[in-house]
Amino acid sequence: MITVEGKKVGYMYREQPDRDIDSGWRFFAGEETQEYIDDPSNTSIYDVNTIANYDSDIIPFLEYPIGSAFERSDSANDFKQVDDYEPVEE
Repeated sequence: MITVEGKKVGYMYREQPDRDIDSGWRFFAGEETQEYIDDPSNTSIYDVNTIANYDSDIIPFLEYPIGSAFERSDSANDFKQVDDYEPVEE
């Protein structure tokens, strides 16, 4: 929804990277249903800089550690930290 539909990032979290070039950040518009996410054609892997080019509001948060999560607040350009986020253990 971010790169194709031009939506702003509404929710983002950082988990343990899957590979060396992975930042660990996962970005969502916040409108996706589980059914939407479960369809592989609706998700893609992008360089974090690409997502920052679509939505520069995320830039101040990119240095936060693994386990961090943020959601866009009611104010269009502000994020608040999600205190109850728990990374999925694999």
